[in-house]
Amino acid sequence: MKNILKIIILNLFFLISLSSFAKDSNTFTIETNRGNITIEVYPEKAPETVRNFKKYIAKEFYNGLIFHRVIKNFMIQGGGFDKSMMQKPTDDPIINESNNKLKNKPYTLAMARTNDPNSATSQFFINLIDNDFLNYSGKSSSKIGYCVFGAVIEGKEIVDKIGSYSTHTKNGLSDVPIKTVVIKSIKQR
Repeated sequence: MKNILKIIILNLFFLISLSSFAKDSNTFTIETNRGNITIEVYPEKAPETVRNFKKYIAKEFYNGLIFHRVIKNFMIQGGGFDKSMMQKPTDDPIINESNNKLKNKPYTLAMARTNDPNSATSQFFINLIDNDFLNYSGKSSSKIGYCVFGAVIEGKEIVDKIGSYSTHTKNGLSDVPIKTVVIKSIKQR
């Protein structure tokens, strides 16, 4: 009887450990109507940025939003607008962590922001090429760059496909893909 109890307790401990490990996963699937993109985020390099991104994912903020900006041979951007080009209200901006030695290389994930270096909220972009000019090169607002916090690990062909879409101006915003790219969900793997 004692041995059976020990086995049950060990199995429960193993299952609890396994479930808590899964909750801490840094791998996510961005499910779109054009295909899935799997990303990995780097909390050790951009802790506040990753915490912010995971917070939006946990409350299903991205569900139904679109990749609203596509610039060939540059990047694809999403996480702020719905299909009607209405911007979704966000939480407060976060501090820019671009001085983390991660570079805006092809298929890296970075935070979008305004001219204010510390204005990133929910929007992110995926670099299509080596965008060296977006990297941190100094403390001034013109040199601080854009924070890379992850990378695409599967679905690069989907990123390339989206990055090749023709665009137009819609509701005053340019570079909007003519073929709508909907983020159905972003889920932890």
